Amino acid sequence: MTILVTGGAGYIGSHFVRMMRELGRDVVVYDTLERGFREAVHDAPLVVGDIADQIRVADTCRKYSVEGIVHFAAYKSVGESMSDPAMYWRNNVAGSAALLEVAARESIDRIVFSSSCSVYGNPPTMPVDESAPIAPESVYAETKALVERMLFWYGQVGAVRSVSLRYFNAAGASADAAIGEDWGVALNLVPLAMKATLGFRAPLDVYGDDYPTPDGTAIRDYIHVDDLADAHVKALEYLASGGATTALNVGTGVGSSVLDVLRATERVAGRAVPHRIVERRAGDPIATFADPTKVLATLGWKPRRTLTEIVETAWNWHSTHPNGFRLR
Repeated sequence: MTILVTGGAGYIGSHFVRMMRELGRDVVVYDTLERGFREAVHDAPLVVGDIADQIRVADTCRKYSVEGIVHFAAYKSVGESMSDPAMYWRNNVAGSAALLEVAARESIDRIVFSSSCSVYGNPPTMPVDESAPIAPESVYAETKALVERMLFWYGQVGAVRSVSLRYFNAAGASADAAIGEDWGVALNLVPLAMKATLGFRAPLDVYGDDYPTPDGTAIRDYIHVDDLADAHVKALEYLASGGATTALNVGTGVGSSVLDVLRATERVAGRAVPHRIVERRAGDPIATFADPTKVLATLGWKPRRTLTEIVETAWNWHSTHPNGFRLR
């Protein structure tokens, strides 16, 4: 079957597209290229368009005989969502509603959705499993939770079956350094650490070293982008075999501190990561990491790459592509 990949020219989407092509499976990428890159798609067919454009989406689905959708297309900055919430409601929520309407109308009943562990907000217990309360603390997180609810109800009425994958902290790049994250817009620790180490930004701010953790810095669950791509492949296989609508954590179950990431970067790069300790940011959880029990039981998926491999692949990408896919 052909899979429509919305946002397939973006960071995680492009890694999924590449994996599908390597597996010999048919995909068509649908992306505005507003924050994605044509070069990241390589040889996959690309349609430039907005998910809110129902006519273009429907035409694309018919032209390529689409039977499933993997939905990455979304804005994803927490800070931006709080300063311009209307943009996030319009793109992430209204755009997704338009996409799901087309899917139901075209009898495309298998959707894998790019969700986020941010739907849990500040979880009361660690590790986080899927029974934790949904309590978003940003507009961005709320948009992910709302799309999950839409998918749940489409499942209830029998129109669409879906898997919502709640990512933890995606990081890393392809093993051959052919594709990776664009640090021009990235706000995540790994690309920012690379940028500081390579001298393309001021020293990295480490927000707090007085948390009740082994080294005083906050702890997160870092997962390699190719492991994430593999989870999407397995989610499609689960739906193809008749699987019911569900939501799953996608993380390693291992927490790494900010200083763990910086030390790993220093080992790989052979140089210090310029950084300074500053005050904590309001609302930052002390520690967030996944309980991946359910995703293993449901999809047979488990992560294969370590924090060292994440950092190594990120370093190889950023050190050879300092401007990402832009002209170097």
